[in-house]
Amino acid sequence: MFTGKKVIIFDMDGTLIDSVGIWNQVDQELIAKLGCTESLKEAEIQKQRDVLLRNYSKAENPYIEYCKTLGEKYHANLATEEILKLRYEIAENYLKNEIDYKPDAEKLIKKLKEKNYILAIASATRKPHMDIYRMQNQHILNKAKIDEYFSLILLKEDVKEMKPNPEIFLKVVEKLKVSKEECLIFEDALVGVEAAKNAGIECVAMYDQYSDGERDRIHQLADYKMNTYAEAIQLLENEN
Repeated sequence: MFTGKKVIIFDMDGTLIDSVGIWNQVDQELIAKLGCTESLKEAEIQKQRDVLLRNYSKAENPYIEYCKTLGEKYHANLATEEILKLRYEIAENYLKNEIDYKPDAEKLIKKLKEKNYILAIASATRKPHMDIYRMQNQHILNKAKIDEYFSLILLKEDVKEMKPNPEIFLKVVEKLKVSKEECLIFEDALVGVEAAKNAGIECVAMYDQYSDGERDRIHQLADYKMNTYAEAIQLLENEN
């Protein structure tokens, strides 16, 4: 899997960090503040978000469109920009204090760096959120500082279209001046695996419970499947 590779590319939410459930909680709180009186399950909220963001993947700012739809659906007395601002105000505490690397993710990062692989992040994460992860989240800072290990970080603001469009991965290839064959992508969700395959780059599907609803299709498309980062570390050691 790692043999012949030079660049290892990681998605962020759900892949490197345990955050998908956090965003479900954020949107659960947001929807309640918008006036929804029924108690929505996290799985319902996640499915709604995933569908809407996929539908709006070509929009200039899919999250604006997402918040606009939420406002209309729940008859909110707030402008779309105010809903987006409220969402990130709710999220700030979670981003700083709750989110952490997935188990053993930082160990794989360090092993890869020791073996001179170039590491990159290609994520739909927004820059303000990444800045919190880079500079304020103590879990991440104490385990493996992002700026110390990753040579390139491409985010939502760096591309015109979101995954499953392959644009963000093709930009990594272009900026690092490597071939697609020299790259390996770690993703957790179907939309990310689809983007990797659309880019023509080998992909590892890292297990995340919040992608279970799409598990069969993920495994059909992915080149490799991993349940834990401990498995990936063992494979890295065996191959090197």
